[in-house]
Amino acid sequence: VQLVESGGGLAQPGGSLRLSCVGSGFIFSNYAMSWARQVPGKELEWVSGINGDGGSTYYRDSVKGRFTISRDNARNTVYLQMKRLKPADTARYYCAKDLGARGSSWTDWREYDHWGKGTQVTVSP
Repeated sequence: VQLVESGGGLAQPGGSLRLSCVGSGFIFSNYAMSWARQVPGKELEWVSGINGDGGSTYYRDSVKGRFTISRDNARNTVYLQMKRLKPADTARYYCAKDLGARGSSWTDWREYDHWGKGTQVTVSP
């Protein structure tokens, strides 16, 4: 199993970025996926999750209305569209593979068995 994130970079406050995570080595559509983020010295923070069929999506309160998670199972890819970015969104963003098709406890890290190496997002004037 491999997860590879891309799309991070530098954005101005109010700007947008789209992150991608390509999965390989497993049947992508059979698993829910999440995005999480971490600032050095702080705890990992769950951001958003999507079920295997893409029919249900979930967000932490601070990103609702600004971030959109989606997936293209034909391309084995999960996306995180981030709009109206804030400096507080600065972090390293990771995608993670859930143990099953439907996430049951998105913020329980035992739910995930594989993680990517992350992509850095920096929001600064």
